[in-house]
Amino acid sequence: MTTSHDAAALRAREYAWMADDPAIFLNAASVGPMPAAAVEVANTWSRMRAQPHLLPFQWMLDAASTARAQFAALVGADADEIALMPNTTYGLNLAARALPLRPGTILTFDGEFPSCVYPFQALGSRGINLELIPRRHGLPDEDALIAAIARPDVVAVVVSWVQFATGFVADLARIGAACRARGVFFIVDGIQGCGVRPIDLHALPIDIFASGAQKWQLSPWGTGFVYVRRELVTAIDPIDVGWACMKSSTDYTRLTDYDYDFFDDARRFEVVTLAYHDFAVSNASTRILLDLGVDAVSAHITSLGTRIVEWAQSRPDVRLVTPADPARRAGVISFASESLGAMAKRLSAAHITHTVREGAIRLAPHCYNTITEIEQVLKILDN
Repeated sequence: MTTSHDAAALRAREYAWMADDPAIFLNAASVGPMPAAAVEVANTWSRMRAQPHLLPFQWMLDAASTARAQFAALVGADADEIALMPNTTYGLNLAARALPLRPGTILTFDGEFPSCVYPFQALGSRGINLELIPRRHGLPDEDALIAAIARPDVVAVVVSWVQFATGFVADLARIGAACRARGVFFIVDGIQGCGVRPIDLHALPIDIFASGAQKWQLSPWGTGFVYVRRELVTAIDPIDVGWACMKSSTDYTRLTDYDYDFFDDARRFEVVTLAYHDFAVSNASTRILLDLGVDAVSAHITSLGTRIVEWAQSRPDVRLVTPADPARRAGVISFASESLGAMAKRLSAAHITHTVREGAIRLAPHCYNTITEIEQVLKILDN
């Protein structure tokens, strides 16, 4: 793991197209561009998939095993606490449907991404209500959430580590401690933080942490994982059951013995045949992030974001939506303006890939972006 980040070297090695393409890509919060190493793996696996007899079966098993191990390394967990998932939402549904929740209230922030809302709103028939904690000054009100956790009706809390629209970073240690003190389950959507900020799940009181890899982890769609706290792995029953959940699935010579015996690790939540091809590609991308070092990547992204924050604060006609405090923001930087439409049009005309979310322009730089690019973008916004 490195302690500093050389964006120019990374671009030359993994994103050579950026040298000649007029586009500046600032949209990792939606989809991350795959590095050259991942594209090479994708091409290799596609050629073998076209002639499956050339694809060793052990490669498929190794791809899944490596994915679990690398995802675990990325978030400070162990591989046996990681189940491979197609996306964040599937992991959040596991939390909603498999945790032993008594009738009561689940808390979340107003303004959360819908994946933190709909799976839990669906629990009404079980006597479970989802309550949205109102925003304060447009951002999650953590103090109000902490106070509400003390209520006897609260059974779980679900929040995003990093908010998709504002970039607000939740204090997972503080929220988790309040939950643990009251015997309340703590569920986290981690997709906007994985690969952007370091995290040690073993040091945090989190029960389930779900993430997709297609954004900041620079991986294909259909790749992701869910972390289940070790003590919960065998304490909760899988809500979806398939052949791949069972220990007997490792022996293809006796599949019809029908031995109803789940894996003792998080693989018990992997229901079906995995997208081995996509996870092999994801492994190449995740390896790059691990080799760069998430600390170094985080510091680089913070420095780029700080420049955007400074620009927004210098403009009387611009309102910074994202917290200015680096401890409370990650890769997402959002700002609003009465000239929002005109600004967005100028960015699009200049081939600056960005998004508009919840009434604000959202910029999401990553490890491949440079301060020179950020200055170019700000100059376009100033025109």
